[in-house]
Amino acid sequence: MKPLSIKDIAKKANVSITTVSFILNGKAEQMRISQEMIAKVQKIITDLGFRPNQVARSLRTGNSKTLGLIVEDISNPFFASIARLIEDKAYKHGYKIIYSSTENDIDKAKGLFKMFKSRQVDGYIIAPMPGMEEDIKSLIANKIPVVLFDRNLASLKTNCVLVNNVGGTYEATEYLIRKLKKKIAFVTVDIKVDQMKDRYKGYQKALQDYQFRVMKRLCIHIPFANTIEETNTQLIDFFTKNKDIDAVLFSTNYLAIRGLFCFREMGKKLDDQFQVVAYDDHDVFCLHSPPISVVDQPIEEIAENIIGLVLKDLAALDSMIQNDPPQMIVLSPKFIER
Repeated sequence: MKPLSIKDIAKKANVSITTVSFILNGKAEQMRISQEMIAKVQKIITDLGFRPNQVARSLRTGNSKTLGLIVEDISNPFFASIARLIEDKAYKHGYKIIYSSTENDIDKAKGLFKMFKSRQVDGYIIAPMPGMEEDIKSLIANKIPVVLFDRNLASLKTNCVLVNNVGGTYEATEYLIRKLKKKIAFVTVDIKVDQMKDRYKGYQKALQDYQFRVMKRLCIHIPFANTIEETNTQLIDFFTKNKDIDAVLFSTNYLAIRGLFCFREMGKKLDDQFQVVAYDDHDVFCLHSPPISVVDQPIEEIAENIIGLVLKDLAALDSMIQNDPPQMIVLSPKFIER
C-alpha cells in the first residue's frame, strides 16, 4: 500500500499542499490560517494516521528534530548516565539524540562534526577537547545552538554547563586529611582538559592549605589510551614503589575501579590504615566492602540544564528573536562519605 502523503491530506481537506505543510510545521498561526481550518486538517491527519517522513521534513524545513551529542567515551559510566538522561528529556520535547565518542582523538572528532552536519542535527551538546575550537566556532557563526558540558574551551563564547571540580577534590582531600592521612596519593588520567586539571588543582590546594607538601611521587597520570592491562600494571607498580601511601584519591570512577582490582590482586586491604575516595559515583562503590566514599556529580541537574539551554536557543531561532548572551552554569558536586 502506498504511504500517505501531504498531497493526500490536502485533497481530503480541500486545501492547498502549502496550507497542510504550514500546519504540520507549526506555522499555521504565523501564516494566519484559521483555527477552524487547523482543527479540520489535524483531525484528518489523526484519522488517517499520517506520519510525516522525517528526512523529507528536515530538507523542507531545515529542522531534523535531532540533537548531536559528542563525548569523550560513551561507555564511561558518567557520560552514559548523562546521555541517558539527555535522551529522555529531549524525547519529551520531540527531539531524538545521536551520540558518539571522540576517544580523545581530534581526527575522529572532526569526522563526527562532518557526520552530524550531513544529518542536519538542530543543535550540538559537546564535552569538548582542545582542537575542536574552529569546528565549534563555525557552528556558532552559523547560529546553530551549542552547549558545552563537563569541560570548557576558554576561547569559545557559548553556553556551558560545568561542575566545580576544584571544590570537589578539595573536599575529598580535606576529608582524608581530617582522617589523619599523611601520604595522600592522587591518580588521574593524562589528558589536557579543564576538568582533569581542576581536579588536580583541588587536591593540591587542600594539601597546601593544610600545610602538606605536594609530592610528585605521590601523583600518577595514567595515559588515556592505555589498555586495561597497561593501567593495571602501572597502578600496581605505583603502589608497590610507594608503600607509605595511606590514602588515595582517584580522579575518575573507572580509574578507581581499576585500582580496586589491583588492590585485590596485591592483597592490599582497605581499612582505617588505607582509604580510597573516587570522583564520580558507581554501583561498584556501594557494593564494595568496605564501601567507597565518593565525590558525586549532580548528573540530573547537569542534564536538565543542558537540555534547557539547547531548547531555549532552538526556540529563539524558531521565533527569530535574539538569543540571550551565553550562560556558564557551574554546579556543585556532593561528597558522600561511606
